[in-house]
Amino acid sequence: MQIQQSLFTNRNVILATMHKKEQVIAPILEQELGVRVTIPADINTDIFGTFSREVKRLGTQIEAARLKAEKALAITGEKIAIASEGSFTPHPYLPYISSNKEIVLLIDKEHNLEIIGEEFSTDTNHNYQVIKNLEAAFDFAKKVGFPEHGLIIMLNENPKDNSEVFKGINTEEKLVETVNLALEKSLTGQVHLETDMRAMYNPTRMRNIEKATRNLIGKIKSCCPKCSTPGFEITQRIQGLPCAMCDAPTLLTKAVIYECKKCGFKKERLFPDGIEFADPGQCMYCNP
Repeated sequence: MQIQQSLFTNRNVILATMHKKEQVIAPILEQELGVRVTIPADINTDIFGTFSREVKRLGTQIEAARLKAEKALAITGEKIAIASEGSFTPHPYLPYISSNKEIVLLIDKEHNLEIIGEEFSTDTNHNYQVIKNLEAAFDFAKKVGFPEHGLIIMLNENPKDNSEVFKGINTEEKLVETVNLALEKSLTGQVHLETDMRAMYNPTRMRNIEKATRNLIGKIKSCCPKCSTPGFEITQRIQGLPCAMCDAPTLLTKAVIYECKKCGFKKERLFPDGIEFADPGQCMYCNP
C-alpha cells in the first residue's frame, strides 16, 4: 500500500474530458491517491467519436480512451493521464434491455502503467424515438427523465453534418423551440429524438462513471505480491463451483486468476464470491 501511494502522491494527473467528468472522477482520485487533477483547456475529445454519430469512434472502447489520454499527455507534457469512454448496447442476456459499459483508463508513462477501471450496468436511460409532433416529444422526454437528463434532436438517425443535430436540450422552452425547428426542416414530417448521453447531460451515466473510477482505484490499490506493481487484477474466471446437493460442477465461478501486467506473476483465488457451493437451482443435473 505504501509503495502504491508513493507512485502517485503529489503528482499532476491530466483528465482528458470536455464533458464535466471531473465532477465525479477528480474528487475520488485526489482523495484516494493524493494527486492533483487538472483539465487541459484546449482538448477536444469529440474528435475520437461522438454518441450522436457525427464522428465515428476510433477503434474499440479501450483504444478510444487510450487515444484521449495520449492526446492529453501530448498537449500538456505531463506523465500521467486519465480518460473515460462509455458505450451503450443491448444487454447480452436480457432482451429489450439497454446496458452501459464505462471504462476509466489510467496511463502512467513514468512507471509504464496502464490500468483500467470498469462498470457494466443496466442503470441507463439510453433510448430513442421517431416523433411527428410536440406531444410525442414530451411523452418521450418524460419517460427518459427530462429535464434532469438532456435530449438530442436530429433530422435523421445518422446525421451527415452538425447542422442536423441539436444537442443539450434540457428545458421545456428549448425542447419546444427545437422540435418545431427540426420538424420545419424535416422533409419527411418526422425527426429523430434521443437521450443525450454526454456525461454533463446525463446524471445516470455520470453515476456509472463514478463507479468505474472506484473500480480503477481498487485495481490501483491491488499490488502484485511479487513486484509490488499496482494493477494486480483478475484476468481469468474459472467455472465449476460444485452443486451443494450433488457436487457436480456448475457454470458459476469456482476460482479467479490474478495476474501482474508487469512481471507476469499469477495467483489463483478460490471461491471469490464467498461461497463454496452453488445452489442446486443453478445445477444442470439437479435442475435441468
